[in-house]
Amino acid sequence: MTKRNKTDTDIVEAGRDAKLQRGAINPAVYHASTVQFPTVDAYETAQADRHNSFYYGRYGTPTTKALERAIETLEGNGRTVAVGTGLGAITTAFLAYLDSGDHVVLADNIYAPVRAVANRLLTRFGIDVSYFDSMDQTALTAAIETNTKMVYLEAPGSLTFETPDIPALAKIAHDAGALVAFDNTWATPYYFRPLEHGADISILAGTKYIGGHADLMMGLLTVPNDDFDRVRFVANYLGNTPGPDDCYLALRGLRTLAVRLDRHQQTALRLAEWLAARDEVAQVMHPAFAATPGHANWKRDFSGASGLFGVRLSPCSEKAVKTMIDGMTHFAIGASWGGYESMMTLERPAAHRTASEWRHDGPVIRIHAGLEDADDLIADIDAGLARLRQAAEEERE
Repeated sequence: MTKRNKTDTDIVEAGRDAKLQRGAINPAVYHASTVQFPTVDAYETAQADRHNSFYYGRYGTPTTKALERAIETLEGNGRTVAVGTGLGAITTAFLAYLDSGDHVVLADNIYAPVRAVANRLLTRFGIDVSYFDSMDQTALTAAIETNTKMVYLEAPGSLTFETPDIPALAKIAHDAGALVAFDNTWATPYYFRPLEHGADISILAGTKYIGGHADLMMGLLTVPNDDFDRVRFVANYLGNTPGPDDCYLALRGLRTLAVRLDRHQQTALRLAEWLAARDEVAQVMHPAFAATPGHANWKRDFSGASGLFGVRLSPCSEKAVKTMIDGMTHFAIGASWGGYESMMTLERPAAHRTASEWRHDGPVIRIHAGLEDADDLIADIDAGLARLRQAAEEERE
């Protein structure tokens, strides 16, 4: 039996083939649409095995396949399909497994754009959609119908960072004959392996921590071996193919994933602990904090935390919060996260829930702790909170 490497070793070595790469450490970047064959028979043989061979650019290049092999190693099971974006990976999973007349149940605290895909795209195809509170196992049992084919989960929850009992939810789904798809972008396979905790499909927005440098769009989904062809088929006939340069950047970013995540985690915990002691803060929403719902589940199933967490401020106006965020020096404002840069955004969880109610007062900000010096980040937040207090005082006058 082959001894399994430690994950840190796999992060560095997976997907590399020194012989194939003629001794180069990194695989070459293949810019290719047309692939030339010496004979008709060779062409037709490759065409028949198009999902695995180097046949036509839309089906991937050797660069694509090197990335897919690396992710498969980290996931620990199954086969990986690389696509153009994280949302593209989610949509590919839906369309590969769901048909008209089927039903999908989604956790209420998922990434908001997935709702748009479910409500505005899947329903047009005759697929039934419903939502449940992922922290309530009985809610999932109640939501499942005879035609339920998939349960879709994300943990920790988008914007509010609660962690459900993933194996328990997976068992409920499987007992009903449904597959479990899981968005693992926050933790990556470095801190959590969904396929070892009951999920059938693991999804990553490689745009975030896999790339790690805010310079690429990438989606990755890992599925059971027997499902690879059907998923690859959907991805290819949607034209959902990543470019070779993005695959190369994802591979390059992957090699430093372990050291980057460790730094993100350390800095985020330090910021979160500092914020928790502030009067302006009502709650720090971080899975490593005992007061965050599902902390025990996170502690049991995850081996670490990334750099993204939420903060619920004490009641104040959004105008005051915007004054705080707009003046930040080291925190960028924008979509995405998971790069080397710190980010801070104003969020509205209540606007993205239908099966569970967000009952808390006070604005919510989302923070991504980047790779800057933690003292500089704390000083920046301290100055921001001073702006918030001043703005709130001026409003009261």
